Amino acid sequence: MSRAVLALGGNLGDRYARLRDAVRALDDVLLVVSGVYETPPWGDPAQPDYLNAVALVVDPQADARSWLDRCRALERAAGRERDPTRPYGPRSLDVDVIAVWSADDTPVRSDDPELILPHPRAHLRAFVLRPWIDIQPYGQLPGHGWLTDLLNRDPVATDLLELRPRPDLPLESIQ
Repeated sequence: MSRAVLALGGNLGDRYARLRDAVRALDDVLLVVSGVYETPPWGDPAQPDYLNAVALVVDPQADARSWLDRCRALERAAGRERDPTRPYGPRSLDVDVIAVWSADDTPVRSDDPELILPHPRAHLRAFVLRPWIDIQPYGQLPGHGWLTDLLNRDPVATDLLELRPRPDLPLESIQ
């Protein structure tokens, strides 16, 4: 069995519908999903704002690679096309594996270039940390510490000021 935190976001087309579809597709493994936050683009400012959320999922059969495969399948279903010239460019849906824990609650580590765990930049991203706190207020990012502590450090604290909660876009009611 493994448990994972997945970050979901998108900024092209019907952003909310794509988040809802992704959450529905995770229904068989979904424990809880955060609220939705609207955020400015990260890394490449010349694009529309994102909608972001975080999901906590569990599957007795899953390993870290199967979580990655599931994330990529969600992206393909949403019409995601990767542009190697714009690694932080716009996307219909982006689903990242942030952290994975094994059945004995041990954090899974990976240096595989396709799946670095924990996610190598999650500790720098308010759009991951803030929604994650919604669903795990006492959560920790393996190797980095308490989510609340990470959220209060610069540059994350500065980015936090730009996050806009979107309570008008519920995801939890669709489960």
